[in-house]
Amino acid sequence: MRTGYPTDLTESEWALVQPFVPPPTGAGAPRTVNFRSVLNSILYLNRTGCQWRMLPNDLGTPWQTVYAYFATWKRNGTWTRLNAALAAQVRVAEGRPDPTPSATCIDSQSVKGTECTENPGYDGGKKIQGRKRHILTDTLGLLLVVVVTAANVDDGAAAATVLGRLDPGVYSRVRAVFADQKYHNHAFEAWLSGHRPGVRLEISSRPPGATTFQPLRVRWVVERTFAWIGRCRRNSKDYERTESSSEAMVQVSSIRLMLRRLNKCA
Repeated sequence: MRTGYPTDLTESEWALVQPFVPPPTGAGAPRTVNFRSVLNSILYLNRTGCQWRMLPNDLGTPWQTVYAYFATWKRNGTWTRLNAALAAQVRVAEGRPDPTPSATCIDSQSVKGTECTENPGYDGGKKIQGRKRHILTDTLGLLLVVVVTAANVDDGAAAATVLGRLDPGVYSRVRAVFADQKYHNHAFEAWLSGHRPGVRLEISSRPPGATTFQPLRVRWVVERTFAWIGRCRRNSKDYERTESSSEAMVQVSSIRLMLRRLNKCA
């Protein structure tokens, strides 16, 4: 029997995750994979930043199988659904009156890519060659949407894509998006008017004359979310080949964070 890793799911965390494991399709041989072992392996890789092939053997599942399920759950939306469900549970556990938010925060982060990165770009402002993570959070800093693009994509141009992935049926209460000056974009404002007419854009600006970092009203929580995501070494750079895998890795980091918060609230 192996010694557990700090990233392993506890019994209560596994109970939260298990309902989202897709059931067998009924085709082929009976399923023999231990999904708790698969998830433990993905969480280990996400936190430590190791390569797929370097996953410890004592985690119990071959790395090829672990990667196959990571990719499958990326394609069928399992990571997205699990992240959304846990965010709603965290809000309720922390005393929010509704499981969905009425206000959101948007921001981006440029990160270096690697030699395997597909379609990288150059962020001239940050002087970074790689990709850009665009995220939308609630006012607790819980991840709602992540979109990964080349680093040279303008924040205002990507904002419509980010808000477009927010399901209006689920998040019908959203009335405000807090952002900084990068999102003061006429095209984005026109998109909001046409596609989210009940949502207003709130631009937060630094105080006049400020030359150092100043936390901005409400919007600072999204900066904290980037810091939380950065604790997972797989996110220290963009090590993924595809943008969709990069988005899934950020979601895995968010899921790990929310499971820990729910475990503490239990």
